[in-house]
Amino acid sequence: MLFNKFIIVIAVLIWFILIVTALLAPFLTPFDPKVGSLGDRLKPPCWQNGGSSAHILGTDLLGRDVLSRLIYGARISLLVCMLAIVVAGCIGSLLGIISGYLGGWVDIIIMRVVDLALSLPVILLALLFGVLFGPSFSNIILIISLVLWSQYARMARGETLKIKGRDYVDLARTAGCSDASIMWRHILPNVAGSLIILATLQVGTVIIIESSLSFLGVGIPPPTPSWGSMIAEGRSYIVSAWWLCMIPGLAILFTVLSVNVLGDSLTELLNPALRREYVS
Repeated sequence: MLFNKFIIVIAVLIWFILIVTALLAPFLTPFDPKVGSLGDRLKPPCWQNGGSSAHILGTDLLGRDVLSRLIYGARISLLVCMLAIVVAGCIGSLLGIISGYLGGWVDIIIMRVVDLALSLPVILLALLFGVLFGPSFSNIILIISLVLWSQYARMARGETLKIKGRDYVDLARTAGCSDASIMWRHILPNVAGSLIILATLQVGTVIIIESSLSFLGVGIPPPTPSWGSMIAEGRSYIVSAWWLCMIPGLAILFTVLSVNVLGDSLTELLNPALRREYVS
């Protein structure tokens, strides 16, 4: 139990540092992440022979500071996560609640589309959309939203089916409330907890998708710094300049692991039955 609390504290600390550095990126970065000097190209980190205290994490093949690009890459990742999850969550939750509450042919049509979306590999589907729409910040938001909305729809429908037969929903219907009012005032607040948990757990998925698309050249376009594009640019130098791939790769690893820990903790917090089983 004590070890689990220690892991949670570490995860919270990682995300606190990530959010603070992303918000204060213009004040924390020592160099412009898009501008480099060819005279300083491929300098190793400061603790390695040939390194410099001016470039703590070294420089890339164009002489750009790796630390500055890493910090701005965190800002891109967090912004993509926030916008993509909000868009996908709103679309999927709306369709899922409508499908579960109305039922009939509406439910059949929406769920068949959801089944089709869930049957396709996430990365393959995102790559297809990336090739179709092209690389840009707005397109990456649209692509990830199109990939993830179906999971929210499936969960929202399942929770709605549990709730719509309860007494307070029947009373609201008897009192003359419209379907839209019932879904907004009585269904949505009761499914929000499960959707928040899903959104938390999907932060890691969004980061991996964005990094993968940027690595493949259909995500955030250069010279805007992105963790995935940093790994792609450094893969040809993995032997001679290990820091180009290793440092952004570790950033992705620790970010995804920490958010998964926080997601599991939130699940236990919002699910009393699971919390009782965990404590026992």
